[in-house]
Amino acid sequence: MYINTFYSFKGGVGRTMALANVAVHLARRGRRVLLVDFDLEAPGLDTFPALRPEESVPGLVDYVAEYLETDQAPDVRDFVGKSPAFDNMLVMPSGAMARGYAASFGQIDWGALYAEREGYLFFEDLKAQWREAFSPDYVLIDSRTGFTDTVGICTRQLPEAVTVLFFPNEQNLRGLAKVVADVRSEAEPPREKSIKLHFVMSNVPDLDDEDDILIGMKERFQRELGFDDEPLVVHRYDSLSLLNQTVFALHRPRSRLAREYARLADMIVRRNLADPDGAKQFIRERWRLGRFRDEQGESGSSLAKEIGRIAALHGNDGEVLFRLGELAERRELQIAESLLDKAIDAGYRKPESYLERARARAKAGDEVRASDDALAVLDFDDVPGHVVKQAIRLFGGQAPVGIHEAPAIISLDPDDQIDLAESLARVDEGAISDAILRRLTEDDKRTAQERANAASQLARNCIGSRRFAEAIRLLGRAGRMIDEMGIQDAFNYGVAMWGESCEVVEKVPFERVLELHAMGRGPEPDAKYEQCLAVANWAAGHPKAAVEHARRACEEADSEAMIFSCWRYRVVRRDEFVADMEAILALIGGDENQMP
Repeated sequence: MYINTFYSFKGGVGRTMALANVAVHLARRGRRVLLVDFDLEAPGLDTFPALRPEESVPGLVDYVAEYLETDQAPDVRDFVGKSPAFDNMLVMPSGAMARGYAASFGQIDWGALYAEREGYLFFEDLKAQWREAFSPDYVLIDSRTGFTDTVGICTRQLPEAVTVLFFPNEQNLRGLAKVVADVRSEAEPPREKSIKLHFVMSNVPDLDDEDDILIGMKERFQRELGFDDEPLVVHRYDSLSLLNQTVFALHRPRSRLAREYARLADMIVRRNLADPDGAKQFIRERWRLGRFRDEQGESGSSLAKEIGRIAALHGNDGEVLFRLGELAERRELQIAESLLDKAIDAGYRKPESYLERARARAKAGDEVRASDDALAVLDFDDVPGHVVKQAIRLFGGQAPVGIHEAPAIISLDPDDQIDLAESLARVDEGAISDAILRRLTEDDKRTAQERANAASQLARNCIGSRRFAEAIRLLGRAGRMIDEMGIQDAFNYGVAMWGESCEVVEKVPFERVLELHAMGRGPEPDAKYEQCLAVANWAAGHPKAAVEHARRACEEADSEAMIFSCWRYRVVRRDEFVADMEAILALIGGDENQMP
């Protein structure tokens, strides 16, 4: 149960309207919500048709009055009704208007209630009854304005969080300074209760701020009230629907006002670690930070402590446990593996959960069980290509035979399978890459173009491992002529023939490359392409052009960290690429002993 009070120092900022709309957003997300009208002098929750209980019930004033009369806390269930709009929304009104509300309210001495009638314990008991009777995820309290006897109950004793709404003017700033200071003082001994504060500029005119008036006031509020985050803004909304107490989140969900209230609901949820969405957002923020802080932004909170707190709240939520394990894997391997075990046991059996546990086990040196989890990833039939690649790499070069037939690989689109094969070849997983590509080239269910694309990539693999004859066969399949080849296949065919015979005996493939380049049918110029053009020009007998392209290749290499080199047919570091270019320049200069 997470209690959030909506407070404003002055009226007219749409506090009750904000609460009503946030309540609807939460209810629509499946959260169980209890609304409490503590604005006893000017109650208003029951004026919204969507919030008015289906049957008339007494409310908070009646609840307190009965306690004062009997010295026994009543059963709260008699003072709460169900909203007509949602089964998961309950309302505790301020009181029964037809039963002498004003007289009952006027007879309550709030100071005496606390000083003489154990008012503090009375309201602690009320909180306990809310939890036991209704099990709400959220209790949203509509507080009175100004400095009143009950403001401390609403903003200090009851809530975990206070949403402070204000119009950005001097009067609101002056009044809020004391209230905010009082709320923050709860973090001091003996209470040591840290109450979260959300700041919302409300009813703000949507006008040009040519003189930076609004920006200036916003900065003053941030400075003098001591908060750094940008306040959420709810703009003034001119609509006659407001006269009918329309809850925009319910009846006009696409309106700007409804969207702004949705952001307010998100802000409240984000700070509630007991809400699965809030916990996941908290974890995402820690992940982005790359360091670990508690909710107040103070450094020093350990990762293990933060994880333990959230895990205790969500012991049966597989996704939250997985996200925690993913975070813990950065620093706390034992904790990470335990959390990932629990996530999978809780039903979060997805490729990413097995992959993350495989990583944690691999880091801990448990290669056997890491491989088991990697296999589990590949048993799924809807896995992104990059996840498949990461799982395969966890085998450490010892992938099981037939892994290329795994459901995760088979279910990828042909182009994605080719991309996967190409990336695997780059990380020395050539055997698996070849097996994937051979299967595609032999699969009659694939289109001719898909089979051709697979054959082209397989040929490139073959050249990289010096299987030149196989590359020639793949590229010249079915009597294919050189003038039918694209620029990549023509270049690869020429290199394969060069490698097979140890000399350039056939210039035609390289001439085809230069012809297609002249026609503008090559890729965008980069270091790799300029390097290929240097080799093609040399092989075709154009040494000056070869030198020029070699120079460009070196220039383009300055902006790339890793580059595919046609001198080795693999991706290399920039310094290795430059060394390859030096060898190519030596070849262009007449050193026939230079061979790739």
